Amino acid sequence: MPTVLVTDYAWPSLDIERDVLAAAGASLRVAQSGDERELVELAADADAILTCFRPVTAAVLDAASRCLTVARYGVGLDNIDVAHADELGMVVTNVPDYCVDEVSDHAAALILALARNVVPFARDVADGRWDNTAHGPMHRLRGRTLGLVGYGAIARSLATKMRAFGMDVLAYAPSLTTNQDVDVAADLDDLLARSDIVSLHVPLGPATGGLINARSLGSMKAGSYLVNTARGAVVDSGALSAALGSGHLAGAALDVLPTEPPDPDDPLLRAPNLILTPHAAFDSVEAVQELQRKAATNVLDILQGRRPAYPINPEVLDRAAFHRRCAGRVTPR
Repeated sequence: MPTVLVTDYAWPSLDIERDVLAAAGASLRVAQSGDERELVELAADADAILTCFRPVTAAVLDAASRCLTVARYGVGLDNIDVAHADELGMVVTNVPDYCVDEVSDHAAALILALARNVVPFARDVADGRWDNTAHGPMHRLRGRTLGLVGYGAIARSLATKMRAFGMDVLAYAPSLTTNQDVDVAADLDDLLARSDIVSLHVPLGPATGGLINARSLGSMKAGSYLVNTARGAVVDSGALSAALGSGHLAGAALDVLPTEPPDPDDPLLRAPNLILTPHAAFDSVEAVQELQRKAATNVLDILQGRRPAYPINPEVLDRAAFHRRCAGRVTPR
């Protein structure tokens, strides 16, 4: 009977995963603390690992001598040592096509909240103040430029939604060319300089950690806004706090932070005109159920010898190291 280690999850139950993996006769082993020491111990006889936020480090992977696959609940892979899994002959999977509606909806909501001063007005009214001029002049969205850093499925969905409000859309990603369905910036600095609102939609990796820093924030228009529903570490929090404090940025809205939850003493929490939501952009009943089912199905496919729908390193499927791991348990096909 295969064993699937679940490092952590952020929903009420694992019933969907159990139902999916029952087809392989698999049982779930759920970590309690999810710290590295516990995961190293629990990984020793795991045939697969399902992980949401907990780090699946090289030490955990080395301990998982039977493991065939590490499946991420989500899109980003920054909590998995993918290179080491690749070396060991483990297939890594993710779910790149879930929560597109939810995250683009959330980003749109944050843009509207910033542009219309929704949060500070609501706080004012709750405190007994009634003054529509209390937070300075507001500008209509029609005719203003939304700059998208990254242009994957979520960014494309957001572009469609914000065009309905009359916004012009500009995008930058290294892979974008001028034959795309969007106005393409020459480079990141070009996008930052031309955009009234910048929305981030890039994964976290060596090229994007700290991408939005003091220099790039200084390249943004005075009075512009920053929205981040991607990964917290893409933005230098200290630099953002300074840009908000100086008034160079009119506001920012973040669903993600480098450390979650944040330290209560983090200066960013006291920055003016900042909206924070608790890494909630992905969340809906439908999105979470889809995520559970697709992540578990990635594992099921590997356990039953099939190619999964969303492999990150599909070349591993043909390597001797993977076939040695499968020996006596699975016949890959």
